[in-house]
Amino acid sequence: MRLGDAPESGNFEDRTGQSGGGGGLGGGLIGLLLPLIASRFGIVGVLVLGLGYCALTSLGGLGGGGSTAGDGKSTLTTEQQQVLTGVLGSTEQVWGQIFQQAGATYRPTRLVAYSNQNQSGCGTAQAAMGPFYCPSDQSIYIDPQFFSELARRFQAPGDFAQAYVVAHEVGHHVQNLEGTLDRAQSSQARTSAAAGNAVQVGVELQADCYAGVWAKRSGLLEAGDIEEGMRAAEAIGDDMLTKGRVSPDNFTHGTSAQRREALNRGLSSGDPAQCNYAR
Repeated sequence: MRLGDAPESGNFEDRTGQSGGGGGLGGGLIGLLLPLIASRFGIVGVLVLGLGYCALTSLGGLGGGGSTAGDGKSTLTTEQQQVLTGVLGSTEQVWGQIFQQAGATYRPTRLVAYSNQNQSGCGTAQAAMGPFYCPSDQSIYIDPQFFSELARRFQAPGDFAQAYVVAHEVGHHVQNLEGTLDRAQSSQARTSAAAGNAVQVGVELQADCYAGVWAKRSGLLEAGDIEEGMRAAEAIGDDMLTKGRVSPDNFTHGTSAQRREALNRGLSSGDPAQCNYAR
């Protein structure tokens, strides 16, 4: 990607190296994850949503890698910061234009980079949850060690694979501004768990498609970038991650084929109106 051409966002906070807040995934699990409906990228687990509860089926933690959280020093590499601030700045530019053309104003999200554990508006953010968007404070949270896991464990390296992660979460912010997340949550509350999961899949696929729309309009792509994105989309399908251990009725992010198709639809059209997955 031509990240040197991307405008750097000022809506970025580097909390890597700082001590995170307490808590954990124990007794506070329900209170933490319910507000995160339609928000997780889906690498490390499947979020199973039902009436009044949710559970995280972990497929293995991302761990902290070489992070030294707690000493107060940033653990971000120059390359990681360039991806995070450059992609975020580019999404602000692209979605700002799209909203303006629709007669609306785009309010940017904030991106927080942290190490291992930190506080979000939705509760304790932990690396094992993967990147997520919190509607309560309209912010994205990501432990950059996730990118190493994406490349090593899921065989999806490259700066566009990383950009896809950020753009997917920005897609959830767009959905929040559009009211899609509220409608999805209301719909889930009125239906069965299986039907609610289908709603969730639609929301996630739309975020994938929105990521493709951004990429198409960004002007930052180079040869090989689309292939990187497609490898990442395929690697994080529910069917690939669960390897048959979870029923398709419990899928919450879509199969590998669905995620590739959604990303490709956005990349091919550059038109958010074509991303009509969410109900």
